Amino acid sequence: MTESVEETAGPAGARSPGNTPAPEGGYPAARLRLLQDEAPTGPDRRAALARLTDDWLAGLLARHGAAAGLSGTALVAVGGYGRGELSPRSDLDLLLLHDGRADAGALATLADHLWYPVWDLGLALDHSVRTPAEARKAAREDLKVQLGLLDARHLAGDPDLTAALRTTAYADWRESAPKRLPELHDLCQERAERQGELQYLLEPDLKEARGGLRDATALRAVAASWLADAPRGGLEAARTRLLDARDALHLTTGRATDRLSLQEQDQVATALGMLDADALLRQTYESARTISYAADVTWREVGRVLRARSLKPMLRGLLHGRTAGKGERSPLAEGVVELDGEAVLARTARPERDPVLVLRAAAAAAQAGLPLATHAIRRCATATATKPLPVPWPAEAREQLVTLLGAGTHTVPVWEALEAEGIITRLLPDWERVRCRPQRNPVHTWTVDRHLVETAVRASALTRRVHRPDLLLVAALLHDIGKGWPGDHSVAGETIARDVAARLGFDARDTTVIATLVRHHLLLIETATRRDLDDPATVGAVAEAVGSTRTLELLHALTEADALATGPAAWSAWRGGLVADLVKRVAARLAGEPDTEVRGAGEPTAEQERLAIEAGRTGGPVLALHARAEAPTDAGTGPETPAPAQEPVGVELLIAVPDQPGVLPAAAGVLALHRLTVRAADLLLLDPIDDGPVLLLSWRVAAEYGSLPQADRLRADMLRALDGSLDVPARLAERERAYARRSRAVLAPPPRVTVAGGSSDTATVIEVRAQDAHGLLHRIGRALETAGVAVRSAHISTLGANAVDAFYVTGEDGAPLTDAAAHEVAAAVERALQ
Repeated sequence: MTESVEETAGPAGARSPGNTPAPEGGYPAARLRLLQDEAPTGPDRRAALARLTDDWLAGLLARHGAAAGLSGTALVAVGGYGRGELSPRSDLDLLLLHDGRADAGALATLADHLWYPVWDLGLALDHSVRTPAEARKAAREDLKVQLGLLDARHLAGDPDLTAALRTTAYADWRESAPKRLPELHDLCQERAERQGELQYLLEPDLKEARGGLRDATALRAVAASWLADAPRGGLEAARTRLLDARDALHLTTGRATDRLSLQEQDQVATALGMLDADALLRQTYESARTISYAADVTWREVGRVLRARSLKPMLRGLLHGRTAGKGERSPLAEGVVELDGEAVLARTARPERDPVLVLRAAAAAAQAGLPLATHAIRRCATATATKPLPVPWPAEAREQLVTLLGAGTHTVPVWEALEAEGIITRLLPDWERVRCRPQRNPVHTWTVDRHLVETAVRASALTRRVHRPDLLLVAALLHDIGKGWPGDHSVAGETIARDVAARLGFDARDTTVIATLVRHHLLLIETATRRDLDDPATVGAVAEAVGSTRTLELLHALTEADALATGPAAWSAWRGGLVADLVKRVAARLAGEPDTEVRGAGEPTAEQERLAIEAGRTGGPVLALHARAEAPTDAGTGPETPAPAQEPVGVELLIAVPDQPGVLPAAAGVLALHRLTVRAADLLLLDPIDDGPVLLLSWRVAAEYGSLPQADRLRADMLRALDGSLDVPARLAERERAYARRSRAVLAPPPRVTVAGGSSDTATVIEVRAQDAHGLLHRIGRALETAGVAVRSAHISTLGANAVDAFYVTGEDGAPLTDAAAHEVAAAVERALQ
């Protein structure tokens, strides 16, 4: 999309003075040609656009300033325009500087002749008219004004005015920096809390998010203070890539936007010559990570300098000899000491002779909760390039890696520092495939690599539960390593994990355990939430895959750590209870105990049996509503892990209905009509009682708006839905149309319905993955009813905006479906959802 030059900005009805079009018609055409031209691009185009705008504005000042007989004025670009970096829809930040001798009326007229042509072109404008003294006063009162003056650039008029302003602006900034830099740091932190971290956002703000263009500008200001300077490696290239992405975004949308929305990422990627949106996001994340790391290092140095300056001269005078100003060194590990709040290398350390030193220093820093000094990392990075660790690693290197991974939350900043300097990919070459790799599923909070580290952090709190903490931590670090390769990431990851474990020096038995954990890291959560635990085939399949109780113990801890590191939608006390129940059943199977000795969560409670008997006696539905607050399971709490508070899980709704066609779609439709969101559900066909078989539906629901409906109203509508007097499909369709009119379309992948082969010996398992929506479960139920299959049990699971539901179905004869019939049913359900 090309740039618009219509009147879209500025004061309402703004036109050039006298309500006549501005005579400078050559600039709009030249600007449009430049933006439509495929070359130049990137920095060259931004600079060319700035030069073109410079000449236009200089002509305006020369023409109208001379006509008014004004002297002692200068037009100055500040901010991004002052840096000569003008994106297609950037604001023009302009200062009309004057020496104070001009007539106020003539000065106002000149300003109108400068500002109105800009507004007439639909360009955003940030403008001011000030004397140098007024500009200095405004800078003292407003940090943003002061930062803008650091990039002041002369456009036209009296160059001495601009030069004097720049000189005083820099002098004022350096004088006030000890007070203003903490204020600038606070602004950066507040913006990061509000906008998030660019390197992890699916729709990042390229300017405002942490690691974005604002932070890069802040680092320039810190450097201008002469108190500290940012690491230069890759910083300018990272900033340039973000600017290029913003240029493409402006041209693609035709708007002055900095948010890289999902629906625009493919177009922006194409405009930048990239393969796809994932390549764009990965490059954006890498750039943001470079800027964030530089900011961390720089602000830490600023803090150190300011603390040193705060020492009173008399106290500094007490220091003498060799120790003056050098601080006290405290040993942390062999070759590693603490100095000024950082982990640094000891004076006697020789990383070129000690390839394990980098891991020892990282582990010591993380264990002490200290940042690892940049110069220490870079010395180690140089050494590892010339003298890498031998393969397989020596035992000490492996132990130091495990120590680093087990340090909890302090692992993250140390790991990120190693990664920023290229050490991680040198130690673990397979890491390159997952580094900065985006995850499109909104359930995930982090990129793939950060998720792996976060899983290790979560696993470190569970190490007291397992017999081999080292295997748990390494498996946590590697469990998604296959996401950098095509196909099933668990299958690919198993092969990679086996190679990495051998590289780290694990023996054959431990390597097999790590590979098994990576291959089956999703097994427990998927089985517990999507399969019938009362089916012996379910427990048998898990037991066969795991192989031993010790591997099961590790897999249980890995499952919890993985889910906790994914995001808030991936784990709950309810899911934890299901996984714990499955683990208990599998442990019993591996120990050779009969399956019947493990009482399952699916076995009816006394209340459920009472409801089933009442439903059979009355011949109609019986309901019970209970507000629930589940206590967390004991799993995951150790000596140093505080027990989490009770977790509210909404409302439990129990429905018992005499078995008849249409129960599942009727119940799901009634819940949707009452604006109840189904978070989880189980459907069981109880053994026949005196009055016949009864379906028991156990739902976990939450009200979308307002309070919950009364149980008697739900029961009345349930009766009407079953006897056909309530047209549920028509009512849901009406609501869907109303919802669509007032909501934005959600870009979501199409639904997928598959047959889960080998999941049960007594039924066919149909698995549905789709975007969660109003009446989804009702549509699935109707499709299954239409297909002529009987639903024996259902297991509904919602992860964020994604529904993953499993239905155990049989034919009319009560037997599993043939392969052909099962695939026909799956295809029919998929068509119904599309």
